[in-house]
Amino acid sequence: MFEVSEKAGEKIQEFLRSVEEIHPVRLMLTEGGCSGPALGMALDEFRDGDEEFHEQGITFLMSKDLFEQVKPVYIDFIETPSGSGFRVSSSLEAGGGCGSGGCCGSCG
Repeated sequence: MFEVSEKAGEKIQEFLRSVEEIHPVRLMLTEGGCSGPALGMALDEFRDGDEEFHEQGITFLMSKDLFEQVKPVYIDFIETPSGSGFRVSSSLEAGGGCGSGGCCGSCG
């Protein structure tokens, strides 16, 4: 399963309107610091071996192998007194640690 919250979809669409050339949003494994590996997002192109997801008018890409390892995937946008940003949840999370998921580059 691959799911995007309404708020996350709105924020990603808002960002995509600000860039000159629209690209799909790739989810990939990133270094997670003290919490270990995490899923991050960046604009990218389709590659052989990718799984393609369409949510709220946005195209998301993820390596099929990675998706099989981390599914289900849920993207949300959270706002707290200390800041706001994307939260990418998956079975990769082991609980604990000091952070999770995010958006690489200037997405959001």
